[in-house]
Amino acid sequence: MSAESPTASRWAASIFAAAFLLGIIYVVWLAFLSPDGGPESTPAIPELATETPTGTLSPSETPQPGPNIEVSPAPSQQPRGLKVGIVAGHWKSDSGAVCDDGLQEVTINLDVAARVVAILQYEGYDAELLPEYSEKLVGYEADAFVSIHADACNVPEASGFKVARVAASAIPEEEDRLVECLVQEYGKMTGLSFHRNSITYDMRDYHAFNEIHPLTPGAIIELGFMGADRELLTEDAYHVAQGVARGIACFLEGE
Repeated sequence: MSAESPTASRWAASIFAAAFLLGIIYVVWLAFLSPDGGPESTPAIPELATETPTGTLSPSETPQPGPNIEVSPAPSQQPRGLKVGIVAGHWKSDSGAVCDDGLQEVTINLDVAARVVAILQYEGYDAELLPEYSEKLVGYEADAFVSIHADACNVPEASGFKVARVAASAIPEEEDRLVECLVQEYGKMTGLSFHRNSITYDMRDYHAFNEIHPLTPGAIIELGFMGADRELLTEDAYHVAQGVARGIACFLEGE
């Protein structure tokens, strides 16, 4: 065997040194230059959602009483500026009539009254919800005033609604027109019959009529009986409210 030449030894040493240097450079690159401290890899492509998560709304997210856009007229482009006061009968005062199973009149009154206010506001009216004995009632001025109540359930077969104005009206023609509009629109919306002959003295002498401004057109409505009309009043409150709201709009718009 012949001895290795000096030239070959120098070439081998140079190759070894170059490889060693490249190894050091690679280690430094891994430690300091690579984004994740190691060999780079192709980022994973996130999966696209194929469904929208579903679930029930929490109580705080539950829509408040208001109009169903599928059956309500489009909102007015310009607010009408007409003021409407809506009393939820017995609210913040007492329970009103109570059925044997515990259903309270005030529950129905407040539910419907709040919906009426929401519908009227949606339609551009300046509507507000008032409790039974609101301090605002003294001298209350508005373009219309309606107090919402329901009849007791002590006569199981009784069905229908009633509307009345104050007996000694300062503006009888105006208030008669309000009553007529409520009777017409509420009857059409609910299908209930109007019990003109069962209107009581208490309705015509309702306390709020003697408190509001005498030139504020006012009416009181008994939505139906909590016995025979219960399903309508508790399960279809939106259409009950629509009947009242449309009656008020009929009056305000001179229809």
